[in-house]
Amino acid sequence: MRKMNPPGDVGDGIQKSDAPILPPNHRFMEPEKVVKSVTDMAIWEKSEAYMEYTGFISTLNEAVKGKPNSVDCKVSESVKNIVGMLEKINNLIDECPPIAQPQRFGNAAFKDWLNKVKNNSSQYLQKALDPKIHSAVPEIKIYLEESFGNSTRIDYGTGHEMSFVMFLCCLYKIGCLKDEDNVATVTLIFNKYLEISRRLQQTYRMEPAGSHGVWSLDDYQFVPFIWGSSQLVDQPRIYPPVKFLEDEIVDKYAEEYMFLSCIKYIKEVKKGPFAEHSNQLWSISAVGSWSKINQGLIKMYKKEVLAKFPVIQHVFFGSLLPIRRFSIQK
Repeated sequence: MRKMNPPGDVGDGIQKSDAPILPPNHRFMEPEKVVKSVTDMAIWEKSEAYMEYTGFISTLNEAVKGKPNSVDCKVSESVKNIVGMLEKINNLIDECPPIAQPQRFGNAAFKDWLNKVKNNSSQYLQKALDPKIHSAVPEIKIYLEESFGNSTRIDYGTGHEMSFVMFLCCLYKIGCLKDEDNVATVTLIFNKYLEISRRLQQTYRMEPAGSHGVWSLDDYQFVPFIWGSSQLVDQPRIYPPVKFLEDEIVDKYAEEYMFLSCIKYIKEVKKGPFAEHSNQLWSISAVGSWSKINQGLIKMYKKEVLAKFPVIQHVFFGSLLPIRRFSIQK
């Protein structure tokens, strides 16, 4: 089985391997929610899924260090197919316009949109993936379907974002994406996902899931701040980091750097002084380097997202991201 980097500080490097991704007799399974109580969190934090997931975050973090979205990188057919699939999902929003309703938040048309995604997810994935790995579809489609929000609460948060990153991780584990796709996975695939997520939030007025208010990093996202801060390492045009608070810098470079696109989005949807509605980000702007910000955000992510039961209770575990205890000798 392909090994992702174990969790650690930024700079772990990207592992290369020509070994088969999965054994030919690998048995896929429909993933399930396993973390049922706070005491189960210890199982999650020692699990193979945790090690794979945090290693995957670190690997892609290293891959995009100092690289803008427009960087010249390999764009494989697999990457194009996944982006094309996401565009189909994006187009479904046009088929489900918001309905007239009295409440301000949570437009019920989102339920129709998500139903369309679930009804088409298997077909979309089969078209995007090599027929040799179609047997993985029943397992990985759950992660895709859980990536966009909850249809009952009509909300979206870091747990849904986590599901999409797990979906990407699974694409690597089944051999759809490879090491050479690392940069494009962030700059093309994940950016497309962000575009869809923001459109959903705006179109259906989705509420934040489990928001901590102004003391949270952001109401909806976290991972783009990690990978986005890595993109800004050693970028003299946005240095020192406090420059990300300047409207001129944000407007000029938002399309090139994921971190700045997040700041631009926040400024568009929130009113009032930035220091008041985004206090955590305001505090981060005082840190002296993007490298320190990046390392700090990874630690914060593990503490504020991956260590929180309200998030992890909704995570699915299967054969690709198993809950079994991580063992170095596999």
